[in-house]
Amino acid sequence: MITYIIRRILVSIPLLLGISILSFLIIQLAPGDPTSLFLDPNIKPEDREAFIEAYGLNDPVYIQYFHWLWQILHGNFGQSLIMHGIPVSELILGRLPNTLLLMVSSAVLAFIISIPFGVLSATKPYTLTDYTVTTASFIGVATPSFWIGLVLLMFFAVKFPIFPSGGVATLNAPFSIWDRLHHLILPAFVLAASDMAGLTRYTRSSMLDVLRQDYIRTARAKGFNSRKVVYKHGLRNALIPVVTIVGLIIPSFIGGAVVVENIFGWPGIGNLFLNAAFQRDYPVIMALTMISATLVVIGNLISDILYAIIDPRIEY
Repeated sequence: MITYIIRRILVSIPLLLGISILSFLIIQLAPGDPTSLFLDPNIKPEDREAFIEAYGLNDPVYIQYFHWLWQILHGNFGQSLIMHGIPVSELILGRLPNTLLLMVSSAVLAFIISIPFGVLSATKPYTLTDYTVTTASFIGVATPSFWIGLVLLMFFAVKFPIFPSGGVATLNAPFSIWDRLHHLILPAFVLAASDMAGLTRYTRSSMLDVLRQDYIRTARAKGFNSRKVVYKHGLRNALIPVVTIVGLIIPSFIGGAVVVENIFGWPGIGNLFLNAAFQRDYPVIMALTMISATLVVIGNLISDILYAIIDPRIEY
């Protein structure tokens, strides 16, 4: 397996390189000039040219790209154009832990809720329980996360102030795990909502297929406990196709974080990415794009590794 992981990492290098080239070109093709957003309109032309030259914005596109790539290989993401020369790595490292906390919490929440409900729906097909879970799943898939977030804010932060309306912690309050969890519950649930619905449907479909297999009938004919048949013999095999979408959940979480973090005022990289996009802060946009692409590659690698853990028949 170690050899396989190393090979996958090596294959990912040209993939990430291609993503960086496309992303850089797309950003360069975007209309507008970033200097027009933060430089004084009455600035002297020579001062404007000096600024542009200092950041290399007047170089040919391929020169700018290779310069950026060389800096990245040395661990330097450059400096923010908007934040007056603050290193991009400093901006990201200050917010990345908050986003990772939100993403991991949402992923855990999605799995611990959706898989049991998917199994429950599959073991009681075409009953009121199954129809209820299915209807809730369809509603979750069809409802935009921003609408869920706004509704939950209105009910649980405004009308019934059970949870805080935003932020990662209470201002000027001593550190408290409960306080962090209190602020985390609503954004984590909203970010996980659409994925919970999809995972529930995947689990139900896969579980129904497995429960029709001959070895399940044989296990039941031998008099095994029904719970043991479902969870030991059925669920492990049903999770194999479900694991496939683990790698797809990470991109959805990254995209969803942009929306959720702005709704709840969560100081993460999703919030930073949206502000950088509006302000055309190219170094920040490129750095966050590459971090997102790397997380997607890691997510797909984790999916392949989980295949081998769940199904011993798979060999690398």
